[in-house]
Amino acid sequence: MPASTAAQQGTNEPEPSAVLHQLVLSSLDDDQAVETVSIPLAGKSSIADYMVIASGRSTRQVASMAQKLAERIKRETGRSCRIEGLPTADWVLIDANDVIVHLFRPEVRSFYNLERMWGFEEERKPIGDVADDA
Repeated sequence: MPASTAAQQGTNEPEPSAVLHQLVLSSLDDDQAVETVSIPLAGKSSIADYMVIASGRSTRQVASMAQKLAERIKRETGRSCRIEGLPTADWVLIDANDVIVHLFRPEVRSFYNLERMWGFEEERKPIGDVADDA
């Protein structure tokens, strides 16, 4: 339910996409993802509400993060995710409908630089650094 619809109905329930987004960020944090960045897509693209980009230190970590994330989403929301790139695990895409997740090895991430492509590089702030502003 969009936030505006929830507000009109007098409920304070978060949007399902916001709940899923928080689940993704929490799972990646638990798995020690590196340089996690969240890009809000609402109003920019119809493919999803959020795009999350993160790195793993090795192909093994990238594959493990992807598998655990898909399992956690299935367990907690009942939704299945589509996963691409798992066999090589250089770049794994997880399509969870409202949230698109890109997991990279650092070298592959810097080569494709999705943050720049989405015009997010100027305002890029890794999730883990948000508390540093307080």
